[in-house]
Amino acid sequence: MGGIEQARKTAEGLAYSTGFGNEHSSEAVPGALPHGRNSPQRAPLGLYAEQLSGSAFTEPRAHNHRSWLYRIRPSAAHPPFVRTDNGALRTAPFTEAVPDPNRLRWDPLPEPAPGTDFVAGLWTLGGNGDAAQRTGMAVHLYSTNAAMTDRVFSDSDGELLIVPQHGGLLLRTELGLLRAEPGHVALIPRGVRFRVELLDETARGYVCENYGRPFTLPDLGPIGANGLANARDFLAPVAAYEDVERPVEVINKYCGNLWTAAYDHSPLDVVAWHGNHTPYVYDLHRFNVIGSISYDHPDPSIFTVLTSPSDTPGLAGVDFVVFAPRWLVGEDTFRPPYFHRNVMSEYMGLIEGAYDAKTAGKGGFVPGGGSLHNMMSAHGPDRETFDRASAAELKPQKIDDGLAFMFETRWPVVATAQAATADHLQRGYDDVWQGLTRNFRP
Repeated sequence: MGGIEQARKTAEGLAYSTGFGNEHSSEAVPGALPHGRNSPQRAPLGLYAEQLSGSAFTEPRAHNHRSWLYRIRPSAAHPPFVRTDNGALRTAPFTEAVPDPNRLRWDPLPEPAPGTDFVAGLWTLGGNGDAAQRTGMAVHLYSTNAAMTDRVFSDSDGELLIVPQHGGLLLRTELGLLRAEPGHVALIPRGVRFRVELLDETARGYVCENYGRPFTLPDLGPIGANGLANARDFLAPVAAYEDVERPVEVINKYCGNLWTAAYDHSPLDVVAWHGNHTPYVYDLHRFNVIGSISYDHPDPSIFTVLTSPSDTPGLAGVDFVVFAPRWLVGEDTFRPPYFHRNVMSEYMGLIEGAYDAKTAGKGGFVPGGGSLHNMMSAHGPDRETFDRASAAELKPQKIDDGLAFMFETRWPVVATAQAATADHLQRGYDDVWQGLTRNFRP
């Protein structure tokens, strides 16, 4: 059976544990989890006990992230890491170019060379902050046509929010397996090792690398107890381990650079685990949209799936926002997003279909592409959308022909040199607002 067929068969039979932020517990072999303590004198079944901490020991309980792993070999048993080529992967601080106030838009990434796996296919668009100071974020895209065979990746700089746009992924993590299809997102915590296999011949998508505080569900405030992304819809893996003794390359992203070591075994050898520092997968179509049922278009913050808080209440290091299928019913209302300038910076991508504020098709906002509207850059519906929405009959309308998302961040996103000069950069993006003529009639 071929690699893709085997990956599909494996993905179809996956089981999960449910609930975002829960204290999950799982064992692949009965009796592998110790009872009544985390680190007994002799761990069950001859395993090694190891704690993986995603937060400082003394952070408040509500913010504390850690999991106990019971593995065949301890993570400490590895040879030295050595530097390797970063490829098209870049990390904050971004100093290759000056911050650009112009509105930018890109077509999808070009097809990669044959044999390009997930890590080799990562391409950095830009970001902000400082990875070594654990602040800020980065926007990456990936394009891949090969599985990570005997290669494993981990990111010490931040957690990874993977947004597939084309082609399904099978993510083999230390804590178990996740299936992520277009329309899903997968969240890999800081430091968790994983391998990416393909469920289709090719795959591409987006990645938000969050250097700051881990993503959490946003507070609901006056919305109440229910709505937006429900915790129960986040799926965590159950324990699954590899017990293989052959060379495996382990790649670690550390303070902006890639480091590699040749292990003599797979580090995905966790037989049992418990804790809350765990990967998740979430189906964006399960997002419970809250919106206006009277008039006006709500702010996009109402579509927040996950947020990385900062020290300032309400000001996120990065928000992940989804524009999911929904009804528009506002009376005497311009229904697409309004024209605005924002202190936050917005990178928007399109997973499928079309977005209701942008013209689709060649040279427009297309699946796999993306736009960047940095701090205080004026943007909003293009001319075609404005004309259409201004004259539309205001009857109830179902928006169900597209799925778009946004990475919104408190600091400007500085583009990398490769993004600022890319062949797939749309150099005529400003033209979409030409023709918004004077209509003022005093």
